Amino acid sequence: MPAGTLYRGREGMWSWVAHRVTGVLIFFFLFVHVLDTALVRVSPEAYDDVVATYKTPIVALLEYGLVAAILFHALNGLRVIAVDFWSKGPRLQKQMLWGVMIIWIILMIGALYPVLGHAAAELFGK
Repeated sequence: MPAGTLYRGREGMWSWVAHRVTGVLIFFFLFVHVLDTALVRVSPEAYDDVVATYKTPIVALLEYGLVAAILFHALNGLRVIAVDFWSKGPRLQKQMLWGVMIIWIILMIGALYPVLGHAAAELFGK
């Protein structure tokens, strides 16, 4: 490829992509959540069966992923607001992204036990 034609994204591009991906994932979760909640009106037994599948360790991992998506999307959304409406925002957008990532990692570590604790107890005993 000729020089200068390959876009090499930096932090801003990757945060843009991650923000869109997490938004789509959250949308699909909400869509499935509405569908499974509506199932209670059609068949309470089927609803109970669906809810029982949510208590498996695999779904616990998916819940942890959902927490990760929601936290990143929320924190990055606040960063985007700051970039758009704060006069120093565009100049400090890279530092704010690293701040978002540090806060996100700390919160994800804090969410390990509350979200995955019951799955670990089921897999490995109490």
